[in-house]
Amino acid sequence: MGRQRRQSGPSPTLRAPSELALTPSARLSAAIEVLAEIGERRRPAADALKDWGLSHRFAGSGDRAAIASLVYDGLRRKASAAWIMGEETPRAVLIGMLRLQRGLAAPTIAGLFDGARFAPAPLSEAETRRLNEGTLDDAPPEVAGDAPAFVLPALERLFGADLLPELRALARRAPLDIRINALKIDREAARVQVAHLEAEPTPHSPWGLRVPLGEDGRGPALHVEPEFLDGLYEIQDEGSQLASLLADAKPGETLVDLCAGGGGKTLALAAATGNGARLIATDSDPRRLAPIHERLRRAGAQAEIRTPRGGRARADVLTDLDGQVDRVLVDAPCTGTGTWRRNPDAKWRLRPGSLATRLAEQAAVLDRAAQLVRPGGRIAYVTCSLLPEENDGAVAGLLARSGGRFAAEPPEALAQRRPGLAPALRLTEHGLQMSPARTGTDGFYFAEITRQA
Repeated sequence: MGRQRRQSGPSPTLRAPSELALTPSARLSAAIEVLAEIGERRRPAADALKDWGLSHRFAGSGDRAAIASLVYDGLRRKASAAWIMGEETPRAVLIGMLRLQRGLAAPTIAGLFDGARFAPAPLSEAETRRLNEGTLDDAPPEVAGDAPAFVLPALERLFGADLLPELRALARRAPLDIRINALKIDREAARVQVAHLEAEPTPHSPWGLRVPLGEDGRGPALHVEPEFLDGLYEIQDEGSQLASLLADAKPGETLVDLCAGGGGKTLALAAATGNGARLIATDSDPRRLAPIHERLRRAGAQAEIRTPRGGRARADVLTDLDGQVDRVLVDAPCTGTGTWRRNPDAKWRLRPGSLATRLAEQAAVLDRAAQLVRPGGRIAYVTCSLLPEENDGAVAGLLARSGGRFAAEPPEALAQRRPGLAPALRLTEHGLQMSPARTGTDGFYFAEITRQA
């Protein structure tokens, strides 16, 4: 950027005039500051980063993005970095992360921690020794895999001997995927049109392109690209795209997206049916539906949005559809354990009580879906969770409560809807599990439940 620093002494909080351009060392100091804020106040990383940017307006967009990348990488490797460094301070986590996640050699790391203006203090002898000699050889799985210890029994039931490889995959950076909008363009034509992004087809989704990331884990600002503004693509993980495809929606059907949120899967269902289905989207929280209207307009997708009124006395906006719907998509509220690659702070804020809350919400939304489907109709149940309690457990709960009125489709049959994907899937008792190490996607679960005639 070619701008000069001010000629005053170092500042631990990086206060500086607007002409300051941050060095890599100054960015590390900022990342340590943000990690301290996250840890002390148990704040979501996005909120802490936003507040840091507002109070340090001299930092440009490139600086803020680089600091965010450091913070998220630190959170991805928080436990293992602290283990090799022998302490859990934000500084120790950043030092250990630079070795474990970014592969920097000890002399390179020492060069960044040089104590110059706005740089972190030099490495101590103990830090240098731990950096050179610390290993994960004797670390327990929750440390080596950077995950909360209390979820490991559940994850071990799912992954078995693959537990540590899967945890390590969850600690890596997530890829950047886009879903080509089949209502406007096919994938190959879109790939030519966005050739400057150097995107490659996703391994499993026929709609997807994967955009390469920079060395620091950042990708291009896809939301300002002309093709995005024209509705040619949406930013969506390949796993989410596959869940929409597995739902197997057909033209002519009446479809309900019961937990539509911002509309990602609503748009995918519209594309899958060529706008040929009657598609109704709703959500229990009207605030989450706010973005869907503009997204539908941009994509040329057709859907009826039913927004519940705010407040405690919310009327059910779907009662006229009870017993008439061909297919209900339930993208259920969950702990989000399958998205830890892109939301690493969420795993450290997760508590056992959170799971209990989500299980109750899943039971409620599945019961509502059961009222909507006609005899022979289907519920497509999706989570971005890896916890069996939220997946097979939630399906089993509905089956038990229904008294034989519903049955789960065999996972083997579901897998054959995407034959190329089938070998990478884990088949569970009632559904299909995607995971970073096996499918290269976020940890999505899919099951289908049919109302008996």
